[in-house]
Amino acid sequence: MRIAVAGATGNIGTLTVAALERAGHDVVRISRSLGVDLSTGEGLDAALAGVEAVIDATNFTGTDPREAVAYFGTATRHLLAAGERAGVRHHVLLSITAVHRVEGNAHYMGKREQERLVTEGPVPWTIVPATQFHDFAAMVTGWTERDGAATVAPLLVQPIAPADVAGILAEVATGSPLGRYPDIAGPETHDLVDMARRTNEARGRSVRLVPTWSGPFGTGMAGNVLLPGPGARIAPTTFDAWLAEQR
Repeated sequence: MRIAVAGATGNIGTLTVAALERAGHDVVRISRSLGVDLSTGEGLDAALAGVEAVIDATNFTGTDPREAVAYFGTATRHLLAAGERAGVRHHVLLSITAVHRVEGNAHYMGKREQERLVTEGPVPWTIVPATQFHDFAAMVTGWTERDGAATVAPLLVQPIAPADVAGILAEVATGSPLGRYPDIAGPETHDLVDMARRTNEARGRSVRLVPTWSGPFGTGMAGNVLLPGPGARIAPTTFDAWLAEQR
């Protein structure tokens, strides 16, 4: 198949491109750095020529809700409109578990807008909601670290390996549209603060961790809120196995 990956140079996008190419598919990489701009639509029509499926693994790292909604909304509208013009038969969106249970978080608000546009859009779709990735704790400490200390919310998560996410996206894209896919998650629950500590140790980094609910992850995300729902698809890679690769 000829399959396009939006966000192809990002963490999940890069792994998804590799998974598709290993399976013998013709992959079109969509990224601003490669000359295709989702914020303007520039280059999209040419990129999607002959494409049968699109995987949207785009990301936004800002903390302003209006900016997140605007970014995801604009990019998704351009991607869907170009997909319709090109005759794309399957639009696969990577989303987040619990996206409709969390209020006030910019990223979740943006993803909700993205989901709304996809479900109401012109291209047959599958939405794949994933739990946080195994490298999520390291990302959080990277965002908050100042003078050798980082704040981390004591979230309960069931993280999934980025490579497992990519493999599932590649698999889903080659099949028929399924609507909302079951949550995908890793095999074990973990505390995010402990994940951050162990990741830093594995990478040889010394960072003092300060557990706190002040910041982008509030108490509305505490307890079981971020865990996968019933019938989730459990990916095989444990956090320990992923961590062993970081050493």
